[in-house]
Amino acid sequence: MGAELDAITHPQDAGHSERSLGTRFLVFPQPPFIPGYEKPEVVWIGAAAGPILPGPSDRRMYVIDPVEPKRPYRVPILPPYQGFLRPPVEPGPDGHFDHIKPGSRAFVSTHSFACARRVLDICEGYLGHPLSWFFEPTLERLEIIPHISEWDNAQSGFGFLELGESKPNAQSSFFALSFDSVAHEMGHLVLLSELGLLEGNGRGSDFFAYHEAVADFVSLLGLLQFDTAIDRLLRRTGGNLLLHNELDRFAELSEERQIRTFNNSLRMGDVSDEVHDRSKPFAAALFDSVIEVYQTLLYERGLSDLNPRRYSNLRQQLAPALIHEGLRISKSSYELNHFAYKAALQEARDVVGESVLRSWKLLQPDTLTFESAALSFLEVSYNGRGRAYMDQLEDCMRWRLIL
Repeated sequence: MGAELDAITHPQDAGHSERSLGTRFLVFPQPPFIPGYEKPEVVWIGAAAGPILPGPSDRRMYVIDPVEPKRPYRVPILPPYQGFLRPPVEPGPDGHFDHIKPGSRAFVSTHSFACARRVLDICEGYLGHPLSWFFEPTLERLEIIPHISEWDNAQSGFGFLELGESKPNAQSSFFALSFDSVAHEMGHLVLLSELGLLEGNGRGSDFFAYHEAVADFVSLLGLLQFDTAIDRLLRRTGGNLLLHNELDRFAELSEERQIRTFNNSLRMGDVSDEVHDRSKPFAAALFDSVIEVYQTLLYERGLSDLNPRRYSNLRQQLAPALIHEGLRISKSSYELNHFAYKAALQEARDVVGESVLRSWKLLQPDTLTFESAALSFLEVSYNGRGRAYMDQLEDCMRWRLIL
């Protein structure tokens, strides 16, 4: 309302006033072929990031679009890219990028930048301090390649984030248009920058598997920052997040197919040493933790009759009938309390997210195990916003046989 009032009373200053709030972009919380996510959401990149220039680019990262077909980076070939580039995407006369619409090549660039910048802002918020890239001072900024054709992958590394496609010549399959995919790769970059690099080969540690678990969880945290995603999720489930829903999915390729799921009953003894497989119990334990805190807040605020403290692992111990019937409420009753449910989920997200990211300062890359990661997570939780939920958070780790 302040910006609108300023525009009415001082129309000549309206553009400057709005730019002081940040820069607008359009972002899909989930790939646009997922029902309910066909339209992008307006996202603000805060003014603290500094001016966002053509590219888009700022002091932390920049997007380039090579003219010639590019091969993915591999040592010793690393940024900066030396080939010919297409012209950078320009902001509108108001300084924003939300005039760039889906379906254009320019939108692929703005979308990849906005997703990456938003994840960095989210993570720095949970960490409580600005992040320095692990590749500094050799490189000062992250280089983003929004699209490499005929390459079914996405990767991040020493100064780069580059994105391919799951289907040749189909823009809807571009990983640059999947917030989950970009957020996962940004999770790796943020963790490397805050935790540090291995000095040895990682043998005997869970460094690589932990990276996969954390990258998945950063993607989840990012999804839960979108009003579109939270509103749709809660309204579709009636606030019962013990049901299967989009929180359980990672980097969806279609409504039915999914790469990885948080919603599993895997324990450490059920998985192999392959890093993606080994990451699943820890990632699921973090998901369990979010749900435990969320359900506890609902109970304490009189929004649910289910007391999660009665169970050592709520999601795994409740019978399906209780999950589906005992937590069911009428649509009208739910709508009356929608924003109370939303506030509880946002708080649970932040309690667990903050504890996970701030636990990194207690870990060492070469000696990192899932047990040490769990203990550090619990220590930070106890000394922070998670103290009231300590028994439940510990039970989530113990049920997965991480502790």
